[in-house]
Amino acid sequence: MPTRLRVDIAGYHHIINRGVNRCHIYNHNDDKEMFLQILNKSATLNKVIVHDYCLMDNHYHILLETTEDNLSTFMRVVNANYAKYFNKKYKRSGHLFQDRYKSKYILSEDYLYTLIRYIENNPLEASIITKVGKFPYTLAHQIFNNKTYYPCCKNSMLIKEFDIQTLNEFLGEPLSENELTYLKEQEKKKIYKEQGKIQVTQAKKFMEYFKDVNIDTKKKRNVAILHAFEDGHTQVKIASHLKLSTSAVSKIIKSGYSITGVNS
Repeated sequence: MPTRLRVDIAGYHHIINRGVNRCHIYNHNDDKEMFLQILNKSATLNKVIVHDYCLMDNHYHILLETTEDNLSTFMRVVNANYAKYFNKKYKRSGHLFQDRYKSKYILSEDYLYTLIRYIENNPLEASIITKVGKFPYTLAHQIFNNKTYYPCCKNSMLIKEFDIQTLNEFLGEPLSENELTYLKEQEKKKIYKEQGKIQVTQAKKFMEYFKDVNIDTKKKRNVAILHAFEDGHTQVKIASHLKLSTSAVSKIIKSGYSITGVNS
């Protein structure tokens, strides 16, 4: 049986996270600066290269490259430390982020370069700016305005592979409908490892994870839960479908079942 690759496999990743109930995760520019400081510190400790980022008020995009299989550890530190800062500053409690962060593993250069343009175009699509690079909390803005960028970005593709003119031309080209469709298709692809080689397949629809599972067989049910969760379906959605509590689903996921159903 193919082995599903864990999300923290070394390589390029597109990370997205939103505020719970789409609430703001940054109330002021100081909050965004603090997030970048936390991101930089954790990236330095975990040998992570940040190639690009965009910090919107209620979500963020990060394009990064891990050199070790440590994405989960890295992101847990970033999100936990920032949530602790935010809750203390604004005298709030509870979760700040919506469920688990979403990550997409990137295998092709086409996907990688299209994602860069997509990330940098986020503020433009939201009508916050009128030109790519004008939004203060993207890496392109730092580069175009000759501002000091964080050390975790020093090996970014935007810095290493482009001069100012070519980067401006590259990012200034709007994403076409075909490119947006291409990104959506890449989002649906899932990665497997078979006979030592990486294989890519389409993600299942939600119901397909559970249609052949005997719910009375806990091992099969738990493996299906883990697969659905790893493929981006939320704990709340899984719990609702199986008529379980969210805490029960969370415990199952944390128990560490592998694809074969054996506890790791």
